[in-house]
Amino acid sequence: MKNLFFISLVFGGLVLAGCRGTISRKTPIHINPNMDIQEKFDPQEANAFFADGRAMRPPVPGTVARGFLREDTRFYQGRGANGALVAKMPVPVTRELVLRGRERFNIYCAPCHGQAGDGKGPVSTGGYGMVPAPSYHTVRLKGEGDGYFFDAITNGIRTMPSYAAQVPVADRWAIVAYIRALQRSQNAQEGDIPQDVLESIKGR
Repeated sequence: MKNLFFISLVFGGLVLAGCRGTISRKTPIHINPNMDIQEKFDPQEANAFFADGRAMRPPVPGTVARGFLREDTRFYQGRGANGALVAKMPVPVTRELVLRGRERFNIYCAPCHGQAGDGKGPVSTGGYGMVPAPSYHTVRLKGEGDGYFFDAITNGIRTMPSYAAQVPVADRWAIVAYIRALQRSQNAQEGDIPQDVLESIKGR
């Protein structure tokens, strides 16, 4: 048994040594040559088959990428089926949405509109020659629908540019929700304050 183990060990070593560094000059066997040699064109390569000579084909007209159909015009455009701006936002207003809106508002909107939404941001009041941003607390803007603010963020308005490239659709609605919160906070009545908060204020 001991001799058999020794012989097996020596034989295995010889086999491994014999394979080491061996280069075969025989043509490799391709079981499925289609996997090795494919009829294809590389990116930006010319292709005389098409009239424009391009191998890379543009999408068929009307093609919409998966997830980009955007049939919900209320959500993606802030407009109803009749094309009119919506009065109420198409997403539920939650604490999380308002907090997200506050974060985005302070980044993108507060420099001009001010953190209180009063139009007294540093860009508006810093003497930079910019047209002052309006206050959200005017009678006119308090009376505008939610779609109005969404449309202004999306497409810009007067001297304000579009922020569609910087602010995703969902975040635009979050900002609208926070603008509404600012409008209520700056014009709050005693009845708008939760009872437990009101008691803590009066107890100070």
